[in-house]
Amino acid sequence: MFRISKQLSHGRRNSAVDGGRVAAEAHSEPIRERGGVMPLPKKLTPPLEAAGSRRTPKVLHKVDVQRSFGPVQVVISPECTVGDLIKAVIELYVKEKRRPLLAETDSLCFELHYSQFSLQSLKAEEKLLNLGSRNFFLCPKHSNAANASCSCSYSYSDEAKAEANSLFPLAKFMDFLP
Repeated sequence: MFRISKQLSHGRRNSAVDGGRVAAEAHSEPIRERGGVMPLPKKLTPPLEAAGSRRTPKVLHKVDVQRSFGPVQVVISPECTVGDLIKAVIELYVKEKRRPLLAETDSLCFELHYSQFSLQSLKAEEKLLNLGSRNFFLCPKHSNAANASCSCSYSYSDEAKAEANSLFPLAKFMDFLP
C-alpha cells in the first residue's frame, strides 16, 4: 500500500509540475540558464521606463588634492562638468577641514589633471562622462597673466607657509598624528 501511494503521489507531482510549467510558460518570458531555459514570471521583470524619465546615476570620483593626505571622494553625476567637480571637491575639502588649509577656495584658482604627472589640465567645460576616468589630481593654477584675477600664486594658507619656513621642519607632519 505504501508503494502504491508513493507512485500515485509521484505521478501527481509530475503532472502538477508539467501543468505548472505550461501555466508558467504562458505567463512568463524564458531566461537562459546553465541547465537550459527557465521561465521567469512577468511580475519579477522590471517595468520598462520611458527614456526621458530615467535619472542618470551618480558616480564616485576620487580626487587627490596637491600636498593633501588621501583622496577626496565625491559622488557626482557623470553629466556634470570638470568645473562642477572642482567646485564640489573644494567644498568637501573645506567642509572636512582637511590639511593643509587652502588659502583660496575659488574653483577658478584650481585645475584638474588625470594624474600628478600629467602636464595638461582638463577643460572646465568638458563633461565627466567623456573623460574615461574617475581618478583625478587637483592642483592650484600657476600664476601668470591669464590668471591675474586669481590671487593664488601658492594656493595654501599663511599657516602652511609658516610651517614650511619654521625652524622645526618636522612640525608640518604633526597634523597627521592623532
